[in-house]
Amino acid sequence: MNRLTVDGRDYFLPEPVTELRAQILAAVQAGGGYVNIPPLRGGPGIDILFSPGTAVAWSQIDVGGDTDSGEQDPGAHPSNDDQYGI
Repeated sequence: MNRLTVDGRDYFLPEPVTELRAQILAAVQAGGGYVNIPPLRGGPGIDILFSPGTAVAWSQIDVGGDTDSGEQDPGAHPSNDDQYGI
């Protein structure tokens, strides 16, 4: 999963992010501009103004989906997790 941090706010992004990174770089190089950040799930996304002074950080997070050993965390409560869609 990819995380974009802009001025301290985190946005989680779907793959691929190559085109989005290029759009942000182009906006900064042009002296500023809006870039639409797509949502992780459906929806219109959010327009963010990027300028040369905007603090931006990219992270790639390993969510560990392939490490299921069949063991359950003793502190986990599946019924509560399912209720909130986690």
